[in-house]
Amino acid sequence: MGSSPARSRGWSTACSTISRATCARAKSPEPALAVTRRGEFDLIAEVFAPLARSAAGDAANSLGLGDDAALVRPPPGTELVVSADAMVRGVHFDHTTDPGDVGRKLLRVNLSDLAAKGAEPIAYLLTAGWPPGVDDAWINRFAAGLAEDQATYGLRLVGGDTVATPNDLVLSVTIFGHVPAGTMPRRAGARAGDDIYVSGTIGDARLGLMVAQGGLDVDAEDAAYLRGRLDRPTPRLKLGQALRGLAHATIDVSDGVLADLGHICEQSGVGAHLRLWDMPLSEAAQRALERVPAEHKGLISFGDDYEILFTASPGDSLRVEALSCSLKIDLAPIGTVVQQSGVHVVDSAGNEIPYARKGFQHF
Repeated sequence: MGSSPARSRGWSTACSTISRATCARAKSPEPALAVTRRGEFDLIAEVFAPLARSAAGDAANSLGLGDDAALVRPPPGTELVVSADAMVRGVHFDHTTDPGDVGRKLLRVNLSDLAAKGAEPIAYLLTAGWPPGVDDAWINRFAAGLAEDQATYGLRLVGGDTVATPNDLVLSVTIFGHVPAGTMPRRAGARAGDDIYVSGTIGDARLGLMVAQGGLDVDAEDAAYLRGRLDRPTPRLKLGQALRGLAHATIDVSDGVLADLGHICEQSGVGAHLRLWDMPLSEAAQRALERVPAEHKGLISFGDDYEILFTASPGDSLRVEALSCSLKIDLAPIGTVVQQSGVHVVDSAGNEIPYARKGFQHF
């Protein structure tokens, strides 16, 4: 997208690499489709240009998609926060996933990165590689999902690229947000003695994937909830902004609690003791685990939760509790930062639980 959509455009940004655990979803090939699809320029003009329209005064630029590059202007006194995540069909979703949910999840996993850094969203770039078999109807529904979430989370499309690919569908977003100068929480801030917290609930996405693959039989309401948590995660933007100045270190849970806590510890030069029995579970997950109890241990090493994991001083526990109440988001204490390196998971008796798999990795 931009004034020369026929050419691929490169954008130099500070990116975080996506690492999602839904690669097991691709169990069957996509059925052959009779494809009806617009030409490239019509696709941009009719489907994606409307996503770039912004009201006067928006931080996102008002150039539409008609120029070589976008202008992104953060408010005075703020710093730009930039991240990027991609999704590939056959790795992060399959042909049974609703196209609208693909659009929503693509935007939300990027918003989750901004949330973990306490940022407010401004705008995003979209790059799409369209394979044979993706028709106008699919693209329209995908764009509708983007449009819905743009309105919900307050950002606009400002550019990108669209290309054809002989391989499978590839979608990538580069997202822009802003924070007051000098306030962005980082991974490298955890201190020995800190309490470790996680927002929301953990493991719903893993169980939702099992439902999607037919490996878990639960009632219809629980199945819909778990699948929804997999396909439509909730970026904790308000929480992330409220954690500025309170949390010592933050990260979003994309690769799994165990792996992502490991990233914080490595960057901070510390270790952690993690209490498996304190991991917050939804009621649907608790009922599901009655059927598959062996899955409990693995819920912290799967990923796709998109909650915020953070550390804070024990002296700020009342502030964390008050924040939980004011935002109506559960913030569960799940462990302690220690001086000794490594992340050690213990059971209710204090015995260490070994983990061969710490979290998801693409390679």
